[in-house]
This record gives sequence, C-alpha cells and structure tokens, in this order.
Amino acid sequence: MSGHSKWATIHRKKGELDAARGKVFQKLAKELYVAAKSGTPDVDSNPTLRMVVEKAKAANMPKDNIQKAIDKAKGASEGENFESIRYEGYGPGGVAIMVDCLTDNRNRTASLVRSTFSKRGGNLGTDGSVSYLFERKGLIEIPKEYNEEEVMMAALDAGATDMETLDTSYFITTPADAFIAVKDALTKLGVAEFLTSEVRFVPSNEIETDDETKEKVMNLVNQLEEIDDVQDVYYNLKED
Repeated sequence: MSGHSKWATIHRKKGELDAARGKVFQKLAKELYVAAKSGTPDVDSNPTLRMVVEKAKAANMPKDNIQKAIDKAKGASEGENFESIRYEGYGPGGVAIMVDCLTDNRNRTASLVRSTFSKRGGNLGTDGSVSYLFERKGLIEIPKEYNEEEVMMAALDAGATDMETLDTSYFITTPADAFIAVKDALTKLGVAEFLTSEVRFVPSNEIETDDETKEKVMNLVNQLEEIDDVQDVYYNLKED
C-alpha cells in the first residue's frame, strides 16, 4: 500500500481538540445522542453509533460522557429531535467546502452558515455542488510500536486500501464500510491505542493556493467550526 499526504487536516483538528476539548465533547455528545436515538442505543447492533463512539474515544472523550449521551437517547421524548443538514459551497480561491450540521432549528443554522460564508469571502452553492469532490473513508492512525508487516497484512486482509508509514505512526485508510472490520482486526492484533479513528469525507483532489488565500480559507473554516450546530467541515485545500 502506498502512502498519501492527506493527513494535515486530521492532525490540525487533533490539535484543536486539545485546545477546545469542551466544545468538541459537546458536539460529539450530540452526535452520539442522534446516532443512538435514530437506531438503537446498543453499540454492538448499531454500526453508525459504534463509528461515533470510536470517534469519541479517539478524541479522548471520557467513557462516562459517552455513556451519558447514549443513555440520554434512551429516555428522550419524541419532541427532542435534531435534523442532519449539509451545506456546500466555495471558499476563497475556489476551495470546495462541505459543512455537516445537526440542528433543532434549520432557519437558525442556515442563517449562521450563510452569513459566515459571506463575511469570509465564500459563497454557498446548491446541493451536490461540491460533495462529488469528496469520498467517505475510514481513517485509522496507530503508534509506530507494532510490527509494520503484521499491521499491514491485518489491515489489508480486513479490507483496508492504503497504509502510510509516518515518523511515529501508521496511517491506514479504509472504505467506509470496512472501517469497523479493520479496527477490529487491529484490536485483535493487540493494538490498544488509536490516535485517529473515524469515518469522514476526504477530498479526491486537493487545491494548492498562495499563503494569503490559504489563510483566508482557514479563517472561514475556523469560523464555521465555531458554530454550535456545525459538526464537521470538509475542504479540499492542500495544507502541507
């Protein structure tokens, strides 16, 4: 498997987790609640919930917090509903941006996202205008303390499509539907620590810009991520 340099975004977001952990945990709790309420609160029989649980664990969200979010869904009334909404558009330099939200007020969220795009030099597009530029993949990063060949073989056999050997870790890419199988195979191999463990959208191709445009794009992305209703922001800017 050959490596690709698409991990700057993941590592940047990991740094932000360390800097703004409380806000991130609130967003993860909402995602856990929605996944548990829309299916079943049983992690073993709800693949969507399990993916979110793995994401929360990789962000070092305490087990008690994870369980509380799931338990809340068990006793939630029918009136407590969040709607999944995706906004698509372009930032400075023509960078494609996709924003996934969970909201209990569609009008509020639309207004906040639209004004943020406008104020930061971007433009909202129509549904499907940029989503075709992204692929949903599983991303797994583990410390480089395990045998490289054993890790590679276990990941390949379970359905992984790529593995990159970094300075201190291995970064494995999987199809979205093979993520759980690959994670289980690595756990069976003896892997106990996962630095990154989530299913997210990855750009098929990345756009290179000058430093000034890059700063403008990242300012837009950061402002979008500050919106409480925004869960994830994906973009095809080449950061490294």
